[in-house]
Amino acid sequence: MATQNKPLLTRRADLMARLAEPRHYDVAIVGGGATGLGVALDAAARGFSVVLVESHDFAKGTSSRATKLVHGGVRYLAQGNIGLVREALRERSTLLHNAPYLAQPLAFVMPTYHWWEKPFYGIGLTLYDVLAGKAGLGRTEFLSRAEALALLPTAQAQGLKGGVKYWDGQFNDARLALALGRTAAVQGALLVNYCRAVDLFYEQGKVAGLVCEDTLSGQAYRIESHCVVNAAGVWVDELRQKDGQANQGDGRRPTQPMVAPSQGVHMVVDREFLGGDTALMVPKTADGRVLFAVPWLGKVILGTTDTPRHDLAREPQAFQEEVDFILSEAGRYLRRAPTRADVKSIWVGLRPLVKPPDDEGENTKGLSREHTVLVSRSGLVTVTGGKWTTYRAMAEDVLAECAARSLIDARAAGITVDLKLVGADEAPGQAHSISEAPGLHAYGSERALVASLPGAQTVLCDGLTEAMVRFAARYEYAVTVEDVLARRSRLLFLDARLASSLAAQVGAILLQETGLDPQIDAFTALAEHYLCLPATS
Repeated sequence: MATQNKPLLTRRADLMARLAEPRHYDVAIVGGGATGLGVALDAAARGFSVVLVESHDFAKGTSSRATKLVHGGVRYLAQGNIGLVREALRERSTLLHNAPYLAQPLAFVMPTYHWWEKPFYGIGLTLYDVLAGKAGLGRTEFLSRAEALALLPTAQAQGLKGGVKYWDGQFNDARLALALGRTAAVQGALLVNYCRAVDLFYEQGKVAGLVCEDTLSGQAYRIESHCVVNAAGVWVDELRQKDGQANQGDGRRPTQPMVAPSQGVHMVVDREFLGGDTALMVPKTADGRVLFAVPWLGKVILGTTDTPRHDLAREPQAFQEEVDFILSEAGRYLRRAPTRADVKSIWVGLRPLVKPPDDEGENTKGLSREHTVLVSRSGLVTVTGGKWTTYRAMAEDVLAECAARSLIDARAAGITVDLKLVGADEAPGQAHSISEAPGLHAYGSERALVASLPGAQTVLCDGLTEAMVRFAARYEYAVTVEDVLARRSRLLFLDARLASSLAAQVGAILLQETGLDPQIDAFTALAEHYLCLPATS
């Protein structure tokens, strides 16, 4: 199944006018990240009336700050969680099929420096192939020293014994999120960014809808819906607390938080540090963590970390020890050690690690252990945890639980298995590698439309034209400079200094297109944040 070719306009005034219309929705979703957008697409594809509100921009949080990997979870093999690995491998195949211009296979090499590493890791990765079955992307190979260096020419050669090559996937996370949202809109869903859910309202003790506020104008909106899904990622507890406070008349304890956030840091350096299209993966560094060096959009991503946090900052700062860890470990495995001066951009993503409370609803049975779905006594459905790769399976789990609680009708699942996302209607073999520098290929089958817009020949920088900015404003919900340079284009994540230099030009185009404040100064301050590495002690 494919979506329609003609894109839908996303003029904000029209979206807000639709939101203001008196209507009772089947499903109202809070949160425009991978999970919320996945639920919106699945529900709309099944014929439910759907509205989704996002307090900032789509994929502003965790969903644009992944390590850019579509994976089955190699590390779960060591934990014996075969069911989770099978699910993730199946979903990996589905994702790559439905958005081939945004998600593609990627070869990884584990360089080995001890005699036991090649057989130890190779056997595990061969099992990974077996579990993937027909969904496999390529077979695991045992590499000689020369073969490993041919694929990883910049790897540390001293002491290298060989390597193990295996396959997983990579993707453009923010643009995939946008494709999910736009496909949901084609299916009839209403999606609105910069619209914050400020409260819930009830009828006879049950959730009956949302009170929202347009953060750009201050206008309030009341959304009626029998089923409200809280998919706000690491921020789900804010709405859960409001729900708990509204229903504490029976002497119950206050709602306990269910998310313990952990942060992952990523740094971007020039492509020369890797020297090819193969990713480097170290399964166990000096302190037991995993290290990746991933080719992505013409650069290399180094990461990641897993550090507990006790706050929920929208733009978290990396800790000094995280930066030191990534740079020092990368220096152990790369011939040329990257330094602080080499970092083009640094970003931090918060992971919603779940600790389900024992006093609020029940865990849904039969779900992936990576994500949790809870339904409160008032009927608020909360989903969090999980990973990008399994967003589609998570959406099915959420809707199954909604139906089980009689919040929506039970309708057949599986409709999104073969539902191509917008931009995927192109002939096989036309997609360019995601490892390549950005360009028109990032738009899939919509590239001709982008090229037909005013300013198609006006290049702002390599991979970004005036026409692309206009396309973002007209068809991709973009309002601010950050929307364009962080998530429609990924320039902020690739080269924050270059992105900052283009803020005024992009802002002028957006103002012309939307008539709204493009928030140029806010973006230049944000770009400084993406350039800022914590000082050494």
